[in-house]
Amino acid sequence: MENSALINILSSPKRIVIVCHKNPDGDAMGSSLGLYHYLTLKGHHAMVITPNEYPDFLDWLPGNETVKNAKDIPQFAKDRIAEAEIIFCLDFNTLSRIDQLATPVEQSAAYKVLIDHHQQPQQFDFMWHRVEASSTCQLVFEFIEMLGDKALVNKDIASCLYTGIMTDTGSFRFPSTVAKVHRIIADLIDAGAENSVIHRNVFSAYTESRLKLLGYCISERLTVIPEKATAYISLSKDELKKFGFVPGDTEGIVNYPLDIKGIKLSAIFIEREDGVKISFRSVGQFSVNQFSRAHFGGGGHDNAAGGQSTLSLQQTVEKFVTLLDSYAQDIINS
Repeated sequence: MENSALINILSSPKRIVIVCHKNPDGDAMGSSLGLYHYLTLKGHHAMVITPNEYPDFLDWLPGNETVKNAKDIPQFAKDRIAEAEIIFCLDFNTLSRIDQLATPVEQSAAYKVLIDHHQQPQQFDFMWHRVEASSTCQLVFEFIEMLGDKALVNKDIASCLYTGIMTDTGSFRFPSTVAKVHRIIADLIDAGAENSVIHRNVFSAYTESRLKLLGYCISERLTVIPEKATAYISLSKDELKKFGFVPGDTEGIVNYPLDIKGIKLSAIFIEREDGVKISFRSVGQFSVNQFSRAHFGGGGHDNAAGGQSTLSLQQTVEKFVTLLDSYAQDIINS
């Protein structure tokens, strides 16, 4: 659909639901709440519904108190989705990423809009999608700009969008942080985003147990395979319980092994009740997106992807280590 047609649809107040992926991160929540504030300013009846809880270091985001957790109120979430005239799908490329909300969204008669930067998206009624974008928050900013409403970006919108860009670019150090991203960041700061405060809210809000878990991961659970330019961390359910794990406590830990000289591939394996959750990170040309899609039923970006395994934690790690034999040269030469 042409942009003009979507502009026409949004020209009068609509019942709108915004959904993001399971286990929302800074980009998912920042883009969802940033869009929520914008749509509310435009007179729409908007609501953010998440598949489950998200890290408490994102609780400070403006509008956090309005978010509905579908895990806690499943029927309410289904009813609001069924009533929606427009559903915005943010920061995921396929409905399988929204867990129990997938079926209600798929069955809804609402007009469905995708705003996302992940590879290989499924088809939606309207798609604002660009793999090269640093984050979904960047795309939401550009979406608002396309609609001719850049001047409406206020402190609340700016704070939300800054958060997602900051977190998805690794505090602006990933290759996706091109010049345009810095220009957008400048616009967000001009609109009221307090960069130092936002950084402190996200990265300096550790609980004692979370900090101890990080130390444990690095001192006791880090395995380095220098001849394959790879390092990984694995955590069992018992270890998570020992440190009083809550959602978000392992966020970003997968990046630490990449700080080791010569390491180009990092992974973290986290045992959950329903299987093993995996995160991959890489530097250079080695695509963890392709690697995860091929072997761990996941995907994402070339240098940041996720996956899962129904094998035991030990078997999953062993599978990964065995696979490295076939990929070592690609990793080293990336």
